[in-house]
Amino acid sequence: MINRIIRAESVSSKQYVFPVAGILSGALVWGLIWYPYRALQEAGVSGPLATLISYLLAMLCSLFMLPRVWRELRLYYKVSAGWWAIGLVLSAGWANLGYVLAMLHGEVMRVLLLFYLAPLWTVLFSYWLLGERLNRYGYLVIALSFSGAVIMLWEPQRGLPLPQNLSEWIGLSAGMSFALSNVVSRRAAHLNVESKSYSVLLGTVLLTIPFLWWQDGMPAQLLAVGAHDWLMLGLLGITLCATGYAVQYGVTNLLSNRAMLLFLFELVVAAISSYFLADEAMQLRDWLGATLIVSASLLSGKLHSVSKI
Repeated sequence: MINRIIRAESVSSKQYVFPVAGILSGALVWGLIWYPYRALQEAGVSGPLATLISYLLAMLCSLFMLPRVWRELRLYYKVSAGWWAIGLVLSAGWANLGYVLAMLHGEVMRVLLLFYLAPLWTVLFSYWLLGERLNRYGYLVIALSFSGAVIMLWEPQRGLPLPQNLSEWIGLSAGMSFALSNVVSRRAAHLNVESKSYSVLLGTVLLTIPFLWWQDGMPAQLLAVGAHDWLMLGLLGITLCATGYAVQYGVTNLLSNRAMLLFLFELVVAAISSYFLADEAMQLRDWLGATLIVSASLLSGKLHSVSKI
């Protein structure tokens, strides 16, 4: 009997190895991905152009890695998906593009912490779009997230506790868009996991094109991309494709609270990488605000128990 219990526990733990590894790989990649985009920008490849090329390459890669998308793309996007699919494409697209743009010019950890206010917006969007009634965890998430943001952003000489520059505003809006994409993804139950993953890549590409159009001179920018830059962009595309699939696999096979705990590994990676690669150090109020925001993220895993209005 004891041997059976031990074997059962061993099987149960082994089945979570790949989902956990998938989420941790995503957290590792997104905690470091700001650096190659900054390196490309210093080499003369603008952030929007690097984003467009890397996500286009990721889309091409995903067509071979995700054959179901190739077979069902026309059905999902022209017949079944409707407005929810469009909402997913746009919200997920800005979440990714805004994340990259904010990281290029802002302080890594401040931008990332503003992005991680996503649980606050998730509570509000879930109430609005899904009709989910707030429980005690929902109110606590709102209080912790808001308090963390106020502590991190408040400076007496600047008045209201608001983002200090354009990068921080973009990071904040990208976090809102990320929360919206998660809620819309839950609402769009008719889309399979592969199609949702592809929507993230497609939306990023579609929203990046207007930025390049506004900058003008895209043909000249493309001609200026060197062989070394193309190699880095190709590696980014493959990494984005593989990471997207790994993360989707992880969140599909793990409880939401456990997945959120693992996603917070991104903050650890970003804090270490920004210190050593960008010589950035957080101040005391940033650490206090981060503690509250992380606590809100951890509690957001309890929101799955809410009831309908």
